Amino acid sequence: MSCTNKTTEESTPESILFSQTIKEDATPAVVSRILKAKDHPISEIKFEKGTYHFYPDKGKESYEYISNHCDLMVKTPFPIEDLKNITIDGQGSTFIFHGVMIPFLIERSTNITVKNITIDWSEPFHSEGLIVANDEKEKTFDMKISKEYPYEIRNGQLHFVKAYYEHGVGQTILYDPERSAIAYNTDAYTSISTRRKASVRNNVDAISYKYINDKRAPEYKYLGNEGKLTVEQLKPGVVRVHGHNKKMPPIGTILTMKGDQGFNRIAPAFRVTHTNGFNGTNVNIHHAGGMGIIAENSSDLILDNFNITPSNGRMVSTTADATHFVGCRGKVVLKNSTFNNQLDDATNVHGTYQKIVDILDDNKLGIRMMHHQQQGFEIGSKNDKIGLVRLEDSFFPYAEVSIKNIEYLNSRYQIITFNESLPKTLKVGDLLENLDAYPDLLVKNCKIGSNRARGLLISNPVKTVIEDNVFNTEMEAILIPVESGHWFESGNAANVTIRNNVFQDCQHGGKNRGVIRFATDDDNEFIAFKNVDIVNNTFNQFDNLILQITNTDGLSFTGNTITNSGTFPMLHAKNPAIKVRSSKNLKFTNNTYKGKAKSILETSGKMPKIEFN
Repeated sequence: MSCTNKTTEESTPESILFSQTIKEDATPAVVSRILKAKDHPISEIKFEKGTYHFYPDKGKESYEYISNHCDLMVKTPFPIEDLKNITIDGQGSTFIFHGVMIPFLIERSTNITVKNITIDWSEPFHSEGLIVANDEKEKTFDMKISKEYPYEIRNGQLHFVKAYYEHGVGQTILYDPERSAIAYNTDAYTSISTRRKASVRNNVDAISYKYINDKRAPEYKYLGNEGKLTVEQLKPGVVRVHGHNKKMPPIGTILTMKGDQGFNRIAPAFRVTHTNGFNGTNVNIHHAGGMGIIAENSSDLILDNFNITPSNGRMVSTTADATHFVGCRGKVVLKNSTFNNQLDDATNVHGTYQKIVDILDDNKLGIRMMHHQQQGFEIGSKNDKIGLVRLEDSFFPYAEVSIKNIEYLNSRYQIITFNESLPKTLKVGDLLENLDAYPDLLVKNCKIGSNRARGLLISNPVKTVIEDNVFNTEMEAILIPVESGHWFESGNAANVTIRNNVFQDCQHGGKNRGVIRFATDDDNEFIAFKNVDIVNNTFNQFDNLILQITNTDGLSFTGNTITNSGTFPMLHAKNPAIKVRSSKNLKFTNNTYKGKAKSILETSGKMPKIEFN
């Protein structure tokens, strides 16, 4: 028997136990039982402790629009759709996935718990090459590629071949194998130069589009570009790369490659959408072809001992963010977790700006999803409060209305009818954001580092507490933005507390930015961020710049200790410790500075005098 049912009455939800008899491919047995759950409810799915393999061939198939991922047909062994009150307990088991799959696809459900499992992939969605030689004069470098990463060279182009999947060089970054972390000053060497402007173009610029055209979308990815990089094999497992523009990668570093942007986020470990109540407890994710978890339009998400770390000697865990929350509300909690070696942020919390393209009636608008990885996203539900935003005038809404209904016409275009009449000042080109779709956020007792990009990227105007964490990130440890020109991720920040954290050698990738940075896309002096407390933290940094503040009203920097670690040579020795622009009501009190900056605090723009104590 592959599973055992435990039930007392026909109507009582069943507890299911899967045994290791299904371990060679657990997909068909698991899918079959879950698809019966509406007629024969399940309270719990348990697995006898062991290692289980999951293949896509017999998985439940559906086309998915997934925020910040590629939109595609995917298969899953766990189609948790329109279900409630289910616990999935691996009891310490390891789940190994093969090919393009979403292990847990959780949609329109309530009170779902996944616990005591380890998730990994048999073959990773990225590839790695050890740099064994370089030649600055000839502009070449040589890579040794292990048998774990099979490849072909086609017309001088390197292609990594997996079962069910392949990718080219694409997006790249260097790792230091001794530290198992992003290499110091990787920006000097990567990304590897794979494209240049097309050498022949005829009448292409004369092509016109009636409506807004997103040239970052995959269908336009190669428009105006041609391949620049060429690769030759010196001997099996060793290749020489020609055509890179930056410095040649240092010998002994490992180049990680994950294919072209727009095509390389295809298999997150968890996709949670329109779900109220999700708990991930004692979960280890060693790899995913995208994010560890992407949650959209959901509420009350608790991750406890939810760890992202690589396995099998790989440099990379997930190929995108460890965790990501879009349009979520209620509570979002990340605690007692480790987020290491992912190829993007540890978490990103935000809403979505959508652009008004048609004014159809006094209470009806046509709106467009602006980034191609927002396609299919629903901005809200009935009676949700919507802010009308014109960022050239303010970072805050100039009016508020509420949703009556949404007509979903296609993945880019929706028609929204509101309960109220729209203001006469509204214009085509203004933005919408859902003011109800932000969470009460807690990030506590987490270890974040060895990854590409930031630690936390937070656009949350409700409440955010970041405490008792350790950061060691290639870029900012904490970035708090207003972003409206590329990803269209909505939200500013207010009521933010950052306390009792340790920041160790962040920004070691080479960017000239603060360890904590507030930033806006728009170069103006409007206030974007409010009520920020940065208290009792330790900054042990090799470089000078600790804090960049802009467009902020009300910030207290108190009881913090800043020292110089001496771990790496300084990259930007002329920087002060703190840069401030277009802000007010700032206090710097009872801090200890033992760094090496010649100037601690530097201001620009119209600023009152500020003292650092």
